[in-house]
Amino acid sequence: MLNQKNIDMSNNSGTTFLGILAGTAIGATLGILFAPDKGSSTRKKISDEAILAKHNLSEKAYELKNNLSHTAAVQKENLDTRIESLVSDASYKAEDVITTLESKLRDLKAKNKKLQKTV
Repeated sequence: MLNQKNIDMSNNSGTTFLGILAGTAIGATLGILFAPDKGSSTRKKISDEAILAKHNLSEKAYELKNNLSHTAAVQKENLDTRIESLVSDASYKAEDVITTLESKLRDLKAKNKKLQKTV
């Protein structure tokens, strides 16, 4: 069963991955910019790195969306099960209360009948 801690861990891993990805992209870009190379070659490397970073980010966003969808579905199922259990418990308790009230009503009717005969 997933709980809030699992959801938080999922969010933390997504944030961590995005931080690592951003750091890698920045580091690669700075490395390319300071490397001794021709301008056209540097621009090509930066373009390739940007495309790769975009692809990686898209993949991670897709995975994160799927994980969140799955987590939401599991949590909804858990909530539905809990609600069903609560309703069932309440129904049994209501039945117990009704049975007790019916018993008390029978007793009161019997006492009332005795009072009516004695008066």
